[in-house]
Amino acid sequence: MTPALKQNPVKILGLDFFPGTARDAIREITQGGGLLTAPAAPGLAHNLNQDPYYREALLHSRILLPDSGLMVLVWNQIRPKDTPPLYRVSGLEFLKEVLLSEENRSMLQSSFWIMPNELEAKLNRAWLLQNTGVTLPESSIYVAPDYPKAGPLEDPNLLAILKEHTPGLILNNIGGGTQERLGHYLQNNLSPTPAILCCGAAIAFLTGGQTCIPPWADKYKLGWLLRCVSKPTSYIPRYWKAKAIVPLMYKYKGQLPPITTQT
Repeated sequence: MTPALKQNPVKILGLDFFPGTARDAIREITQGGGLLTAPAAPGLAHNLNQDPYYREALLHSRILLPDSGLMVLVWNQIRPKDTPPLYRVSGLEFLKEVLLSEENRSMLQSSFWIMPNELEAKLNRAWLLQNTGVTLPESSIYVAPDYPKAGPLEDPNLLAILKEHTPGLILNNIGGGTQERLGHYLQNNLSPTPAILCCGAAIAFLTGGQTCIPPWADKYKLGWLLRCVSKPTSYIPRYWKAKAIVPLMYKYKGQLPPITTQT
């Protein structure tokens, strides 16, 4: 059983978002273990109330980072007047703190990485070696199979590997909507529970696997715009659909929306 958080979470759409800094979140998750997720606006706008398995993963995350700039912007407009504002902590900011801080170096040496494909595995290993000096052995890498996009998710093969290696830190680098369900499955089946970090594509912004997002763009919540410019046919429809989070938040505020039938 993981210990309780030291900071009171901020409840948005029924989810408990972490109110501290990236460094605070690292300290909490590495000391107590458990699942850390950083849901993006598209997932909160649609998966949350359409996929009960995604929903359960977020509800049972030990730490939920307020990664969505749109969510944070809207929340700070509608939050109760007697509550402090919420500050965004992006998955990219958090991951950079994990990877580039000297105090985390020994933890990275024994970490386990779930990669989306062979190419990104190669890019991630090369970037990690060049920027941190950490060499990932083949035994610390698992290239994920083609998981279902929604619904229940299990991977007994991965689970068996993790039970044999017992890493203290797992970095889950597959796509949003899937990584959370996989992380939830691992959290439920590993004991003791390691720190399971679901930061998705964040490392690809550093390695060149996806569009580079410089610190100023991440700070001013413009990463979505750079992604749309780089691959408009892929990202413009995705982020356009994310606008549905705005009326959802105005309607439910801190309450969990009901499950609806996907249309």
